[in-house]
Amino acid sequence: MQGLFETKLGEHLVFKGGTSLSKGYGIIQRFSEDIDLTYDVRQIIPELAKGDHPIPETRAQADKWTKAAREKLVVWVKDEALPVLQQHAAATGVNVKFRVDADVIYIDYHQVSEGSEYVAPSVKLEFGARSTGEPAEIRQVTCDAASYLPELSFSAAAPKIMLPQRTFWEKATAVHVLCAQGIKGDRISRHWHDLVKLDDAGYAKAAFDDQDLANEVADWKSKFFRTKDRDGNVIDYHAAVSGKLQLVPDGEMRKELEADYQKMVDAGLLLGDAMPFAGLMMRCADLQKRANERH
Repeated sequence: MQGLFETKLGEHLVFKGGTSLSKGYGIIQRFSEDIDLTYDVRQIIPELAKGDHPIPETRAQADKWTKAAREKLVVWVKDEALPVLQQHAAATGVNVKFRVDADVIYIDYHQVSEGSEYVAPSVKLEFGARSTGEPAEIRQVTCDAASYLPELSFSAAAPKIMLPQRTFWEKATAVHVLCAQGIKGDRISRHWHDLVKLDDAGYAKAAFDDQDLANEVADWKSKFFRTKDRDGNVIDYHAAVSGKLQLVPDGEMRKELEADYQKMVDAGLLLGDAMPFAGLMMRCADLQKRANERH
């Protein structure tokens, strides 16, 4: 993080996702090995993306933006971001290896003890370039161990981080889609966990109070993440942020989600006492009710 954000690249990068909630705000206490980064779409395709909140007007334009941004981002990651990280690792003497796969950089590190299959000995930096990442602010990020070992000096970073209220709407709409499509894959129960932690920290209310931001996320996802439910109907993101949000899966989906949640608990990814799954679903049902009652 320090290596990226202390360079000119950091001017147009935003740290987002669950790890940003943990490292930047202390909202969640769970292990997260993935770092999600957004490179300002206005920088990667300035000929197409313009203005304060650049969103394509049509799906066809969105496809054009996506193709252009993807092609340029892959080159940017290899030619710009990777060398910065390699130079930083060399300068600091960190023993890591880098792997690049399109717009993702993997940083493999030597593990000193046997871990869990749920977590690989690798940090994943996943870059995207379809938004500005705003609203965002600069926050200090330090090592988790720093507060326990004040006699030692740890590295720190000052990345620009997406505000939690936008992260809430991005995660809430992602959960809405998963509920509509069916729970598929693994490692997804963390989104439900994060929504509850965002609520505990007051950011769910802040998200509910900012309808303009909710509509902006819905506009953005409607263009770039158009998808269908189990019945083949296009999922309406605007409905999700305007009174028809679904955060609680039903039937078999709930069982599959519970199994994934238990894997996360058993792997020790939740630091401290893990909330029982039934309690997590009750909290999400309350969040869903409060979000929808505002309309």
